[in-house]
Amino acid sequence: MLEIRYVWEWPVRITHWVNVLCMIMLSITGFYIGSPFMTAAETSQYIMGWMRFLHFSFAYLFTVSVASRILWMFLGNHHASWKAFFPWLTAEGRRNFIKMFRYYTFTGRQITYEVGHNPVAATAYLGIFCLFFFQIVSGFTLYGQFAPGGFWNSLTGWILTLISNQWLRLLHHGVMWLLAGFIINHLYSAWLMDVKERNGTVSGIFSGYRFIEPKDL
Repeated sequence: MLEIRYVWEWPVRITHWVNVLCMIMLSITGFYIGSPFMTAAETSQYIMGWMRFLHFSFAYLFTVSVASRILWMFLGNHHASWKAFFPWLTAEGRRNFIKMFRYYTFTGRQITYEVGHNPVAATAYLGIFCLFFFQIVSGFTLYGQFAPGGFWNSLTGWILTLISNQWLRLLHHGVMWLLAGFIINHLYSAWLMDVKERNGTVSGIFSGYRFIEPKDL
């Protein structure tokens, strides 16, 4: 008999959807900033100014959201804990990681039934948080150049002594495409696990609840 278990607490769900919104808006505005296709002369509007304003506004919101989610890794339940993102530190986690990896790569048919994230997904999300961190740091490093000696330039300007402005901008843009690819894969994987496990994987990120077999607890 299935049990209904409260898995994803409200801070996890809120930051998840805030991150989704920010990634979409930052990608749209960032793409325009890097390759503008309309000018003020053509539209009689300060398009670039608005795009930069939106990009910086959502960058701050994204930073707060990611920082809040990281904080909740230490305050939330064990499904949200930082430990959940390192499944390969235990023997069971390594076994389940291999089992899920084989399933995702079409070399095995068995899956692990997890209450929270499966080991492969958890490891992937750890990588995504690293990309988030890179985008935040590189973005504010580029942003700080508008005011030499200002707060952001003083905090992150040293990075430009290690890598040129153009390379940092290119990497910042490239990671945007990596995250876009992740969103596509994430949607597919969530749908796949929802169908395979029949435990409310997709609906859980809205309600917080998942359907759990007692033997999987």
